[in-house]
Amino acid sequence: MKTHLKFAKNNARADTLLVFLPGAFLKPEEFEREGFVNAVREREFAADALLVDADVSYYYDQTFIERLHHDVLEPQRALGYRSIWLVGISIGGFGALIHELAKPGAVDGIVALAPYLGRRPIGAEIHKAGGLRAWKAPEGPPPDEEVDRKLWPWLQQYASPQKAAQLPPLYLGFGLSDRFASNHQLLADALPTGHVFTTEGGHDWPQWSQLWRKMLDVLPLPSMARSELRRPAATPMAIAA
Repeated sequence: MKTHLKFAKNNARADTLLVFLPGAFLKPEEFEREGFVNAVREREFAADALLVDADVSYYYDQTFIERLHHDVLEPQRALGYRSIWLVGISIGGFGALIHELAKPGAVDGIVALAPYLGRRPIGAEIHKAGGLRAWKAPEGPPPDEEVDRKLWPWLQQYASPQKAAQLPPLYLGFGLSDRFASNHQLLADALPTGHVFTTEGGHDWPQWSQLWRKMLDVLPLPSMARSELRRPAATPMAIAA
């Protein structure tokens, strides 16, 4: 995966890294164009931004998790980042969640903006059961190997404070008219107060940008005033796909 690093300030490395995962057919530089990086800098957070060219084909051929882990997260940890957050939009949000499902403990926090959460029939099954807190995952062998069969039981852990304490904090944002809003609401009902953000509108940049700015007001990110930045040994190079 190719990556594009944006320092918080003056080419000096922070201790915290925000890894941005785009939606399907979106380009990583759109995060910068839509003001996501500037919004972090305006609030003077000591957090660098890494824009990842996570092509949708990586999801289709099921190489996304390993590519993200080995091409992106492991090298960035080796550079000295102490805290890494995944920020994903749409299928990028799905990618952030399934990566943590497959590689528990790899990141320190997740922001999922309008994430794809799997097929509608499974969501309908959870709705029928009374929501994610009441739903009981079917026992026995699953009818297929699609990852959402594992994702929803994993997400259900966020409804339990004891289990959620063992997971990275998860923040969810979505438009109330988003095409995935029905599944978003299922997850929202299982998350703590203050971890869910909504806005009018659907599945597009105006909603995501507005939600991101709202979420930055509460995300537990370090401030520039209280953090020391470190000069990198050399200018980081993009990782070849």
